Amino acid sequence: MTESVLLEDEPEYVALLHGLQIMGIHVALDDFGTGYSSLSYLKKFPFNKIKIDRTFVQDIENDQGSRTIVSAIIGLARALQMTTTAEGVETEQQLDMMRAAGVTLVQGYLLGRPRPASGLKFGIELHVAV
Repeated sequence: MTESVLLEDEPEYVALLHGLQIMGIHVALDDFGTGYSSLSYLKKFPFNKIKIDRTFVQDIENDQGSRTIVSAIIGLARALQMTTTAEGVETEQQLDMMRAAGVTLVQGYLLGRPRPASGLKFGIELHVAV
């Protein structure tokens, strides 16, 4: 769920997310750090994961500010018992830096490009076979 969606009908989303959590469904706050980025969302809504926006990941190799922000987001997520996913990892150096920062998961072109659903079964079979 992106931060911008939460602005639309906040009370309804709080109830919806609590209902999902009761059913055991985990919910991620997507594109964290962009848009309105209210820290109150992390207190008000029952998220299980924070997805770190790719703009911070792309700049992490050359920008101390991005490294500091990524570290702060990961620390905040840990303190709130949430996992983290770094979006847009495209280089080995970005992957290494995300690992060193302690991010839980990564996604991006370095790991695989988007595929149609028809290719998903083959990818799963290949992964299981290996």
